[in-house]
Amino acid sequence: QVQLVESGGGQVQAGESLRLSCASSGRALGFNAVGWFRQAPGKDREFVAVVDWRLGRTLYGDSVKGRFTISKDVALRTVDLQMNSLKPEDTAIYYCAAGGYSFRPSAFTFWGQGTQVTVSS
Repeated sequence: QVQLVESGGGQVQAGESLRLSCASSGRALGFNAVGWFRQAPGKDREFVAVVDWRLGRTLYGDSVKGRFTISKDVALRTVDLQMNSLKPEDTAIYYCAAGGYSFRPSAFTFWGQGTQVTVSS
């Protein structure tokens, strides 16, 4: 079993930055990748970014390319999401997930509880 805990959410103004962090614990090597997804009220869960745990390759959702950066620290078992130039449409609950290297939520087995990000205009 793998446990994931997100931190770093909050409320900011449009154009500002936030850094989310996902800390993992439990069974080592229980996953190939760690990703971030988000869900706004009344909308489906949306892929944000994923990083391959061993190879370091990354994928980003179209709506965040060029603004968000995902990074990992293998020693600390953390994955961060640096979010720059935030927009009101980035407002959502952000979830960390561990599983396969994919943009599909179904590829991820373990999920955190989520952290709220609110961007005001």
